[in-house]
Amino acid sequence: MDAAVAPRSPGALAWIALGVVYVLWGSTYLGNRLIIADVPPLFAGGARFLIGGALLGLVVLAVAGRAGFRMTRGQLATTALSGLLLPAWGNGLVALAQQKVASGLAALLIAAVPLYIVVLRALTGDRPRPATLVGVGVGVAGLAILVLAGPSGGSGGVQGSAWWGPWLVLLAGLGWATGTFATTRLPTPANPFALAAGQMFIGGVILMTVSLASGDRLDIGSVSVVAWWAWAYMAVVVSLAAFGAYAYALASLPVSTVATYAYVNPVIAVLLGVLVANERFSTMQLVGGAVVLVAVVLVIAAERPRKRRGELAPSGT
Repeated sequence: MDAAVAPRSPGALAWIALGVVYVLWGSTYLGNRLIIADVPPLFAGGARFLIGGALLGLVVLAVAGRAGFRMTRGQLATTALSGLLLPAWGNGLVALAQQKVASGLAALLIAAVPLYIVVLRALTGDRPRPATLVGVGVGVAGLAILVLAGPSGGSGGVQGSAWWGPWLVLLAGLGWATGTFATTRLPTPANPFALAAGQMFIGGVILMTVSLASGDRLDIGSVSVVAWWAWAYMAVVVSLAAFGAYAYALASLPVSTVATYAYVNPVIAVLLGVLVANERFSTMQLVGGAVVLVAVVLVIAAERPRKRRGELAPSGT
């Protein structure tokens, strides 16, 4: 969506909205952890995005009517492509990886999405600033530490560990970055809420189709009360409240301020993982995570004067 010029004195509601984004998007990794303990990951994600997309679509219809979903063929194609890359590829692979990766570690790895976007810009002819490239280099070092640090001291509900877990999260981040980058270069619907609803619904259809085709089935009797509540929270609260808060904050605060979610969300995810899921991290993992967050801060600071629409995207929706 286009970033609006921030008013001189944003009200308290704008800062509350940004706080909501911090907490809700930071909590999605723990939400995934609680759900996939009892529900197949792709099935859980498919149901979540189908419900979230349908609810947000109803909101768009109630507010803007059918005109809110008016799209050209090109805009519809962008919506479908970003639905594949963002909720299906990005969130789907993260959910699969979280069977073997602690939620906090997954969040720290996904925090590298802004770094990937810089690389994609460079590959398509853009010339990032030297300070931006320094930030990317620092980020690569941090990611290397995270991937090579080995398993943490406590599983926090993770069923063992596997070498491919962190790599799968990095692959998920590539999907997020590519989808984000594509939406800045391709035609998108005029209504950003219609775009988000379409992305979630299409991503939900893809995830559910792959899940059912691979033999996943839901055993309702084995789903705990905690998992049900987490599933409802992710499908309704995160899908509606978080995106609405993000849109309001972006319209009321400087985009560089809103972009701070990229390095606040992982911190919240780590804290929630430790406090709620009893996750533990090795010293090297904490060092690697800190390096990645420093890199994201460097990139955001370097790009601040020429921030463009969509350079950062929600990584916890």
